Amino acid sequence: TPWMFMKFVLALLLALVSPLSAEPVRLILDTDMSGDCDDAGALALLHVLADRGECELLATVVNRKDRIGASAVRGAEPEFWEVVRGGRVRVDDRGNTRWEADADARHSYVKIKGDPRTLAAAIEHLMVQPPKANAQSAAAARTFYVDGTSGEDAQDGLKPATAWRSLTKVNHAPLAPGDRVLFRRGQTWRGQLVPQSGDASGVITYGAFGEGPKPVLFGSVAADRAEDWERVGENIWATVPLRFETNGVQADLQKAAWSLHQEDGASCGFKSEKQDGATELQLTCRNPGARANHLQLTVPGLAVQEAEYYLFTFRAQATRPFAPASVSLMKAGPPWTGYAKTESDLPVIGTNWADYLIRFQAGQSAADARLTVFLGGALPANGTLLLRPGQLLKVRSNQAIPLSVDVGNIIFDGGKTCGVKKWSGADLRQDGDYFYDARSWQVTLRSEGNPATRHRSIELALNRHIINQGGRGYVTYENLDLRYGAAHGIGGGSTRHITARGLNLSFIGGGHQFTRPDGKPVRFGNGIEFWSSARDCLVEDCRIWEIYDAALTNQGDGANAQENIAYRRNVIWNSEYSFEYWNRGPASRTSNIVFEQNTCVDAGLGWGHGQRPDPNGRHLMFYDNSAVTTNVVIRGNIFCQATESLLWLQGRDWTAALAMDGNCWFQTNGPVWLWGKQKVGTNEFAAFARARSFDRRSVLADPKFVDATRRDYRLASDSPARALPGETEAVGALPR
Repeated sequence: TPWMFMKFVLALLLALVSPLSAEPVRLILDTDMSGDCDDAGALALLHVLADRGECELLATVVNRKDRIGASAVRGAEPEFWEVVRGGRVRVDDRGNTRWEADADARHSYVKIKGDPRTLAAAIEHLMVQPPKANAQSAAAARTFYVDGTSGEDAQDGLKPATAWRSLTKVNHAPLAPGDRVLFRRGQTWRGQLVPQSGDASGVITYGAFGEGPKPVLFGSVAADRAEDWERVGENIWATVPLRFETNGVQADLQKAAWSLHQEDGASCGFKSEKQDGATELQLTCRNPGARANHLQLTVPGLAVQEAEYYLFTFRAQATRPFAPASVSLMKAGPPWTGYAKTESDLPVIGTNWADYLIRFQAGQSAADARLTVFLGGALPANGTLLLRPGQLLKVRSNQAIPLSVDVGNIIFDGGKTCGVKKWSGADLRQDGDYFYDARSWQVTLRSEGNPATRHRSIELALNRHIINQGGRGYVTYENLDLRYGAAHGIGGGSTRHITARGLNLSFIGGGHQFTRPDGKPVRFGNGIEFWSSARDCLVEDCRIWEIYDAALTNQGDGANAQENIAYRRNVIWNSEYSFEYWNRGPASRTSNIVFEQNTCVDAGLGWGHGQRPDPNGRHLMFYDNSAVTTNVVIRGNIFCQATESLLWLQGRDWTAALAMDGNCWFQTNGPVWLWGKQKVGTNEFAAFARARSFDRRSVLADPKFVDATRRDYRLASDSPARALPGETEAVGALPR
């Protein structure tokens, strides 16, 4: 009884505070926490004693399949928690606790602190992921604050009053495992977040602090001022041309010490002399070599600052026209890191003297940069180049964020309408049609009047991930709002131990990915993507809408492994796909992918559907999959309405590794499933699924939301999704 349990806890407390207890008592609390208060009190007391060092709470196990109880326990120290997948804790008649594999257990949690082997020894066969933090890292962990209004990057960031200001500072701050970076709620940032990795001793968390709506990370450029646009034709408007003005001389290259590096048989005469009072470099090529690095004209001793623009100015002529292989601002020694990328096309140096400019933007700050003109394989044999160096100028743009990458979408008025991307200026025939010119970095838009006078907000979505997590591990994102990026909301390959929790992601994708050999462009963009070699990742309690491709996906190519990835309690609508999976290559493998308790609505009804060359609205999109695949689980979800079908299995049938059950399916028009080329309608669904051992406890019925028109996807009191056959709790992300 509750009173007996409390008496046990009180006795335990007396023992713990006794001076005879020299070492902390090691405990595992096994609780059936639900609607009563005794377990909550016990847990609170144990946490107090743990804080005093008088006990060590190794684990807290919830042995009831009760979401509220598990969530309450989990809320005590969420950074220490991992989900127990594929089973649940059972208590037999004698009070013994055991771990029982059970495909229906979706809400068992375990608290881990310390070595998981200790826990495994206490509860036999309990399989958990490594702990996210330990006591040592937690004690050393720091919290940094970011305030886009009153913060300053020169401050220490350790208190709200001394907060940092910019994403640039966040991206390059020396973070350590266990650290947290918190953005002030109600504020916005533009640019790209590049997280740092934690390790098994502690994750690095990016989250929110303060009151108000979630902090917003925009992947777009605002163009909502009248002066952002100029009229260039009848009902045709363009963003103002990109212009740069000099902001100082970074280096006088006339006075610099130039040299020529030659390797692998390349041969070129080199001398420097004065001509008309100016330093002139003369290169007479005998053999240019085969590769760009075989001939390098260099000058060291330069410094660059992150995000700043630079212009390399020079005069030149050549006996035969040619373009340099490349020009770089790079580290002066190994490993020859590139510090700045070329932002302008490389010029063709002609036979007459002319002035040339090459523009760079620095990706990082450095004091050991060198300018390198790569001439190998480019400078004509038996040709001569005369070059008079000018200056390395520091310049600034007339645009806060130049449109240096493709604009994959234009979002008007917070998403009321979107632009329609075209691939040439001649195709702008309807209001809202637009074209991105990669040469001039401009957007041209058809509009009956200045666009800024017709819309309260205009966002130009840039073709880069809002969070670029490639190669990162042990990172958590919490309570952030990601909007208006033309690549992925969160993207990057080779990730591990990534958690995305409580995020909003909207109006993502549409950027130009590549052009096919037949000349047709391909667009892309997912909400959250785990690409090739991703493992031990979790996405939970997110709201995701208006995604060009998939709201959630793990996919890959080549020899890679995708393992232990879970998506749960997410609400998704108006995305082309809610979940997309594929992995290719016989050397690749996929295992333990779980998609559960998600509410997925209106696949294919998003902004991008009508612009796609392949309209393909599905909630579950299984493209051709040749990887060795085991244990892919789809359970406890709601799949409601799609333009094409709720599920499509394309290509080979790998579904011997697929378990689907306890879902609510609802489709009023078109097939429920498309299995290869076979259409499975409402009349065939039950028999077809049963023949493949799928969805024996699922229903094909309207889930009955509280108010779908207002995106309130909680279940109505009479929803059939509240009581599926054999289920003890409702399905979907928002059952109450």
